[in-house]
Amino acid sequence: MDEHDRKELIQEYREAVKPMGVYRVYNSESGHGVLGTSRDLPSILNRHRAQLSMGGHPDKALQQEWDEVGADVFVFEVLDTLEPGDDPGYDPTDDLQELRERWQERLAQER
Repeated sequence: MDEHDRKELIQEYREAVKPMGVYRVYNSESGHGVLGTSRDLPSILNRHRAQLSMGGHPDKALQQEWDEVGADVFVFEVLDTLEPGDDPGYDPTDDLQELRERWQERLAQER
């Protein structure tokens, strides 16, 4: 692969629309976890996994559970995705927050 091809691939990656939506990372045994939104779901799930693996997750209780019971009981999942608007200036912040609130209510009812 020459330098030109490499630059083109990098540019295509940067311009590609990333899946955005609501995600959850949780301990399947205790139910404790993190519910969140992201404009780049694969990256945020990877970040949570890396933080837990390296012992630096911001949710200290979740980190402690990871350290005690291990990765096998943890679930990293995309709960819902949001299609980007047609408007080039579309800001998904409010739509993502609304979607998150719906999932928060839904998950609370399941408990």
